[in-house]
Amino acid sequence: MFDVHESEAATGLAYPEPSHPIAEGFMQRDHHRVYWHEYGNPGGEPVIFLHGGPGAGSKARHARFFNPRKYRVVMFDQRGCGRSEPRAQDDPRALDANTTLDLVGDIVALRAARGLAEPAHIFGGSWGSTLALAYAIQHTADIKTLILRGIFLCRKPDLDYFYQGNATTYPAGIDRPGTYLSYPEAWAPFVETIAQEKRGNMIQAYAEIFNATSHPRLEEAAKAWSVWEGATSYLSPGPNLADHEDPEFAKAFARLENHYFTHQAFFPSPDYLLDHAPDYAHLPIHIVQGRFDQVCPRFQADQLVAALRRAAPGRPPHYVVTTAGHSAFEPETARALTRIMDDL
Repeated sequence: MFDVHESEAATGLAYPEPSHPIAEGFMQRDHHRVYWHEYGNPGGEPVIFLHGGPGAGSKARHARFFNPRKYRVVMFDQRGCGRSEPRAQDDPRALDANTTLDLVGDIVALRAARGLAEPAHIFGGSWGSTLALAYAIQHTADIKTLILRGIFLCRKPDLDYFYQGNATTYPAGIDRPGTYLSYPEAWAPFVETIAQEKRGNMIQAYAEIFNATSHPRLEEAAKAWSVWEGATSYLSPGPNLADHEDPEFAKAFARLENHYFTHQAFFPSPDYLLDHAPDYAHLPIHIVQGRFDQVCPRFQADQLVAALRRAAPGRPPHYVVTTAGHSAFEPETARALTRIMDDL
């Protein structure tokens, strides 16, 4: 048996956080140096872990979903964030050659560099689910299983629900559905950071700050953007916002998310991931969705599941809805993800 740092009943996580990776290094891609690290059994079934954001980075604690005797877990910090270089918080080159297609190429290159010839389990939540689906469209044969959490399709309605809300009529208006209805205290500083006349497009208004060569309110705006997501990611208990409040993390996280969301993930069409469901619907797919997720609300997961069922009526995805918010570390969601990996 494995000793755990916290009780499984309290966290839903059966496995301890590893103290160090079994291997780590950098991979040169264009002008980017992409950091990767591995955990678990070097001879185990390969899992490629795709972190969220974009820009959240990968950490050792993400290995807690996987039995370290069974799995070889390969993670990487996507371009511009974490330990990858150049860093989005202080180098504008981090946004160059930084698109979803580039990240898909990094997965392919990392597999080759680490000798992962056999099909791998692809595990991603939030933006990680977006990237996992984009990868699946192009590289289905290299996937053994898709394990997805907090589905994010990165379309305008999905972004508006979280970032636009009632910004144009704030504070009085309740004129459309949105995350702001559930988290009004956290919504206030996010909206008030932007001048009233620019609130018709919140993502673009923030982009003007993040893309400026030098802006006096950069750190304030980055923190507002970052904390808004951190504060809305948990149903209960309240999140620890230390990471999201950290200026270095916040600047990278905010700039990268805004970069991708301004371009709607660089997809060629709004419903790109759903339209291509027939390309990957035959795979074993497990989806875990928090019922009360207000960062990536459930309608996106429901639409993906419906598209998969239409594409492969005889092979529906395994769909689990938990009593939880957005975070993978909420106990019921963590328990469901761990159980899926244990049962594969």
